[in-house]
Amino acid sequence: MFPIENQPMTEPNRYVEVLDTTLRDGEQTQGVSFSPDEKVNLAKALLELVRVDRIEVASARVSSGEAQAVERIIDWAEERDLAGRVEVLGFVDGGRSVDWIRGAGGRVINLLAKGSEKHCRCQLGKTLEQHARDVRDTIARARDHGLAVNLYLEDWSNGYRDQPGYVYDLVERLADAGVGHFMLPDTLGIMTPERVFDAITDMVRRFPAARFDFHPHNDYGLATANVIAAARAGVAAVHCTVNCLGERAGNASLAEVAVNLRDQLDLHTGIDETHLVRISELVEYFSGKRIADNAPIVGADVFTQTAGIHADGDRKASLYHTRLSPERFARRRKYALGKLAGKASLAKNLERLDIQLSEENQAKVLKRIVELGDSKKTITIEDLPFIIAEVLESKDYDHAELLACSVSSALDLESTASIKLRLINEVYTAVGSGNGGFDAFNNALAKVVRKQGLTVPELLDYEVRIPKGGRTDALTECSITWATDQGELRTRGVHANQVFAAIGATLRMLNIILHRALADRAEAARAPTAA
Repeated sequence: MFPIENQPMTEPNRYVEVLDTTLRDGEQTQGVSFSPDEKVNLAKALLELVRVDRIEVASARVSSGEAQAVERIIDWAEERDLAGRVEVLGFVDGGRSVDWIRGAGGRVINLLAKGSEKHCRCQLGKTLEQHARDVRDTIARARDHGLAVNLYLEDWSNGYRDQPGYVYDLVERLADAGVGHFMLPDTLGIMTPERVFDAITDMVRRFPAARFDFHPHNDYGLATANVIAAARAGVAAVHCTVNCLGERAGNASLAEVAVNLRDQLDLHTGIDETHLVRISELVEYFSGKRIADNAPIVGADVFTQTAGIHADGDRKASLYHTRLSPERFARRRKYALGKLAGKASLAKNLERLDIQLSEENQAKVLKRIVELGDSKKTITIEDLPFIIAEVLESKDYDHAELLACSVSSALDLESTASIKLRLINEVYTAVGSGNGGFDAFNNALAKVVRKQGLTVPELLDYEVRIPKGGRTDALTECSITWATDQGELRTRGVHANQVFAAIGATLRMLNIILHRALADRAEAARAPTAA
């Protein structure tokens, strides 16, 4: 048999539907439970922004909250003629799932049948004939109630491997029952791309009138590769979730699936790639499950070049660029500053900051960056002005200095902070109180910066990290994102005390906005006076 890559793909350049099941199968992730409001917002984003073809939003008869979520999603979708693209998992249960879905206003049931003889015999205690009859009865009831029907063949991958005759017979018995899509799950994530390609090629050729979906799981880390194999074999639709959510090791990633279908197979989808990062962030926030910084497409670091030789190649001839460009996903390329950085890495960051340095001074700054990187310090572009100021003994970014600070917290009492701060050439003191030490510090700081005609920017995101290992003396890294007049600004502080790590990050922010303000004032002073 020829390798998969040498096999001809059925109908090249064709359209492949994408079904996202984050709100149903993805919610089976341990510890994840979306509220009705969260489900509604994710459904809107998936259908209107990301533009997936179909979404599977719930399982029938789970809870009253699920019914409420489905009803609200359907109400919204009805107004936009999208209700036929909202699907709900249902069961062969004497019509109770059908009634539940219709009661919530649903239009489509994804009916769960047994795709393996072992499941049919051991879990249901029924023969193929009995199960097929029950499934047909449920399909008929659903269609009588105005529902479109798709059919999951649960554990199809094992069923096809162990007793393919059972699978063939079941599909043949249901081929004329009014099933829109026969959905083939690799329920336990056991398949390889070669097996997926062979099995689905067989199913497509054996049942040319049927429309097949492939539903992968990622237990062996092969979900995306298996989706690509299924698409090559001719499936009409593929299933995925945002951020690989799902039971055990999860499902295939929506971002990975969409990009690979386009780039590797030249297949068409309706996905708007510019919103893939946005939907990933929404799911992160609502699910509480963080993705890795190196997650393909949507990870924080995937468009960051670390090695200096890569930055050099990009600067000279874009040698390390591919079709997977950050601009395609409404992102931008970054060049890391650390022990592997080179002259080109520094130059790229200086260009972004619009800072010019002589070659001699660039060499000094680069040496210091490598030293910091060798000590495992994380260096961001926001750190670069401070490194430059340190190396060149410049006072440009030394506008604010915390001379003294006392923070006090007690149970059932507001925290207080007393600060002594040098701001430009003046020394100020202030006292603030608040809900926690950092809030108290910020309230004290606000009193001081108002005297310079400034305000403390709005805090958009606050993240605290400590190294693994659980040491009580571990350093704390606090990363804060601020909303400034010139866009988002992210600063970090490191200290053994979490509050003082946050204060360090705040002082870095303060120096940056003071520098900008002083530059603006200097520019205004140089402007000619109107006659």
